[in-house]
Amino acid sequence: MKKLFIAEKPSVAQQFADALKVNGSRKDGYLEDDNYIITWCVGHLVGMSYPDAYDASLKRWSMDTIPFIPDSFKYEVIPAVSKQFNVVKKLLNRKDVETIYVCTDSGREGEYIYRLVDMQAGVPKDKDRRRVWIDSQTEEEILRGIREAKPLSEYDNLGCSAYLRAKEDYLMGINFSRALTLKYSYPIKQYLHTDKCVIAVGRVMTCVLGMVVKREREIRDFVVTPFYRVVARVGKKPEEADGVTLFDAEWKAVKGSIYYESPKLYKENGFKEKEDAEKLIEYLKDPDPVEMEIKSITKKTEKKNPPMLYNLAELQNDCSRLFKISPTDTLNTVQELYEKKLVTYPRTDARVLSTAIAKEIDKNIRGLCNYEKLAPFAQNIINQGGYKGIAKSKYVNDKLITDHYAIIPTGQGLGQLGKLTSIQAKVYELIARRFLSIFYPAAEYQKVSVTLGRKTEEFSASFKILIKPGYLAIADPYYGKKREKQENDQDGENQDKEEDSQPASEEIMEYISSLKKGNILSCNGFEIKEGKTSPPKRYTSGSMILAMENAGQLIEDEELREQIKGSGIGTSATRDAIITKLVNNKYIALNKKTQVLTPTFLGEIIYDVVLYSINGLLRADLTASWEKGLTGVAEGTISEEEYMGKLSDFVVRYTNAVKAVKNQNQMHVIFDKTRPYYKK
Repeated sequence: MKKLFIAEKPSVAQQFADALKVNGSRKDGYLEDDNYIITWCVGHLVGMSYPDAYDASLKRWSMDTIPFIPDSFKYEVIPAVSKQFNVVKKLLNRKDVETIYVCTDSGREGEYIYRLVDMQAGVPKDKDRRRVWIDSQTEEEILRGIREAKPLSEYDNLGCSAYLRAKEDYLMGINFSRALTLKYSYPIKQYLHTDKCVIAVGRVMTCVLGMVVKREREIRDFVVTPFYRVVARVGKKPEEADGVTLFDAEWKAVKGSIYYESPKLYKENGFKEKEDAEKLIEYLKDPDPVEMEIKSITKKTEKKNPPMLYNLAELQNDCSRLFKISPTDTLNTVQELYEKKLVTYPRTDARVLSTAIAKEIDKNIRGLCNYEKLAPFAQNIINQGGYKGIAKSKYVNDKLITDHYAIIPTGQGLGQLGKLTSIQAKVYELIARRFLSIFYPAAEYQKVSVTLGRKTEEFSASFKILIKPGYLAIADPYYGKKREKQENDQDGENQDKEEDSQPASEEIMEYISSLKKGNILSCNGFEIKEGKTSPPKRYTSGSMILAMENAGQLIEDEELREQIKGSGIGTSATRDAIITKLVNNKYIALNKKTQVLTPTFLGEIIYDVVLYSINGLLRADLTASWEKGLTGVAEGTISEEEYMGKLSDFVVRYTNAVKAVKNQNQMHVIFDKTRPYYKK
């Protein structure tokens, strides 16, 4: 009797063959020796049937045939890969196959790929099926996965979740796309002078389109507001004064100020009109000489810990920002690194390690001692034993892991480094640096904050100097002021804030640190600094991935945000494909040089069509709650029947709502020529 292994693609099948030392003959679509048979899918071999497979009349789009929700769903072999399906089907049903090892990708989509094949091939229910769940493709991990393979039935909830996700996308796509196309395509075709217009919508895709359009409209409607800040140029004590300015201190209208809560203010640190800033300076300059008293001074050591490890979303965002590559290119790159055994499984949402891997993490670090670029850092960690306490740190937490831990280097396969492309080498280095940095101590800064008084007014300044680099010595080479500024500048906020603290030389820092409350300092004059508010930033492909992952942050209602915490829009495995689909549909445009996303004219029209018909598809909270529901199914807390019932009700209700819309009223709103995007 033989054991059959089914991988998701040929290259992975070869990895399993190498690990099992399968030296038998290569057949058409599989490998075989005396003990093992190894075959593969080529992605999806089976898909859901179109409506006309249920009834030929459903091929024609008509309002009379929707909502379409079958009692049972039909599936069929995808014609382009039918040859490989037949190979796999025959192997699954061979009499001499005793055990089937499912080795497709360890996640919801990989589970779905195999189960569709198993169902379509009619494999006997009593045949032993085991699930191989691995985090990397090293030989050691493959053999462990085979040795510890669990009965496939233990993953039934995950499989059920996968089926429901596909049914959800199918039902929303079929019903809503047909309903909206039948209702609105004619006026859109007339306006755009095109022969064809299919309005494609989906649970995740339309929500993302909404995010891009809403951001663009916020930018378009944004009104620039100028403001004027008053800054004092502060020098040394009067008896030491040499005319040199040590630092700038910023005025704030705190309690006691003659401008406290004045309508003339733009926030607490600036004026709406320049004339008012000038009046404040005239008030402060008299009498002469201008001196300022230290009202308070605080000194503290500030620590900055290494960032969490990479999950796919975080990696895609950094690669978009640093290398200007799309999320799809990032996923493809890290997938290639995974298949070369260089890194662990890429499609993960976790940013921590598991307790199990933490116990033997020194193997990964020791492997990196042979990675020339980072060998000194890896060797230092080993020599100092910096990895020994990692299990008790925030970087290890089993509760924050669903399927896989964070993306880290395996420490193996380093012989492949010389064969990597430029971008593969950069991405690998990024992952390796982030990984090693967690074994280094926090960076330490000396921070001093000073508050100065002049008459009724108050000025303040903060200073920071790096005293111990800690993990910054190993952190990726792109880490620095530019990156820290980006982390502080959250999307959607006005960029009108100064840096939290000023960098200072050791000499200036030493002088400032010697000061005490009550000391008098000289003032070399005042300056007006003009600023202006900036609109929110457009999404880049990377920041969109993060926004999709953190959908809860887009929701205003606190209670609901907490309720769906941890549920994003889409999954790590699908988010890049959603952006690509929107670009291919010409609903959004992607600037390949900057990776900035903007809506197209058609995309804005589609947005308005959905807004006035099925606006729930534009809501981040609703989209994220569907994903949370699927997670509940996978965890066994929500039944298939419960989820399917809510899904069917949603599809029926909104499809019928579109059918009931009176076109004339809606078209008047949607095609209002005064809307800014019609002027493009």
